[in-house]
Amino acid sequence: MNDQIEITMLSRLADLPQADWDACACPESVTGRPTDPFTTYRFLHALEESRSVGPGTGWEPRHLVARQGGQVIAVAPLYAKGHSQGEYIFDHSWAQAWERAGGRYYPKLQVAVPFTPATGRRFLCRPGQEATGRAALVQGMVQIAAENRLSSAHITFCTPEEAEAGAEMGLLHRVTQQFHWENRDYGSFDDFLTTLSSRKRKTIRRERAQAQGFGGTIHALTGDAIQPEHWDAFWRFYQDTGARKWGRPYLTRAFFDAMQATMRHDILLVLARRAGQWVAGALNFIGRDTLYGRYWGAIEDHPFLHFELCYYQAIDHAIMAGLARVEAGAQGEHKLARGYLPVPVHSLHWIGDAGFREAVARYLRQERAATDEEIEILTAYGPFRRGPLQGKEEAE
Repeated sequence: MNDQIEITMLSRLADLPQADWDACACPESVTGRPTDPFTTYRFLHALEESRSVGPGTGWEPRHLVARQGGQVIAVAPLYAKGHSQGEYIFDHSWAQAWERAGGRYYPKLQVAVPFTPATGRRFLCRPGQEATGRAALVQGMVQIAAENRLSSAHITFCTPEEAEAGAEMGLLHRVTQQFHWENRDYGSFDDFLTTLSSRKRKTIRRERAQAQGFGGTIHALTGDAIQPEHWDAFWRFYQDTGARKWGRPYLTRAFFDAMQATMRHDILLVLARRAGQWVAGALNFIGRDTLYGRYWGAIEDHPFLHFELCYYQAIDHAIMAGLARVEAGAQGEHKLARGYLPVPVHSLHWIGDAGFREAVARYLRQERAATDEEIEILTAYGPFRRGPLQGKEEAE
């Protein structure tokens, strides 16, 4: 048997058969929904075909493929980045420091799902090939970066297991945080509310009542219930949010058409309708055990409608579908009061210059201590009951 592993790089995902990619990215999908919808061929290919990534975007596909004995054993979604936008693990200060020192930070390499702050496997290996495939992909990424004299390579929103393995291979391990909601086997939204303090419970009930009384109706759509008119409406919402947050939307209109064609059964689209028109919406992706909140937008402003569509409707769906958690995206301490608690988020980093690498390592040690403390403090200030009353109804 030939044990030698060959690493190649693709500038188009279409140059690899979908079956080979998905055998590494989502082998579990042969018996059901993929664990992670974002690393599937369908999602990443839609980004490329819609020109949401590619020439002129600062996200140039350079996907890694590891073969052994002619068989694809591992792949990684790799991009050459011309900026640090759309990543959500922020390294702008690193870029500024390196360029002030006379270096060139961009382009850099990024193993990631573009525009998607959701934890998942980044080194995608066939079952049974995890250690071999992961090591080959890391070695290939580092070799490409070093041979091209790039400043750095980054693996963002990787799993804790990947972070541990990468650190053992000499990569720098970074820990940041975001907010997730955990399903504690709730039978209903009211069951979830009973675990909160009386004050927080009353606040959420008041917010939901006010949001749902906005003068219209709320529709949670998935699968074939999603129609082109719904994407037309959501595109308007997304453009407004993208213009205000990032200067221009990251995704093109064609991307949402691709989602309708290939991933509508993996999507929960929550829309608000008033006076005959759609006025607000939130887009979620459905994994095997997680609901991923991604985008929100509105053309009318109604009190608490954002919280209802993005957070409370997501919790409703997760409970109904028996999902383990809701990941509500990046940032947002306002999520804490609504039952979303801070959790650590992991990334890995390779820095080419030894002096710069040591400076970043020192920063990461300090940042991790601060992050651990912040998670502890924020969790203590969470909305859940404490002590012997935990899980029992208290007097309103």
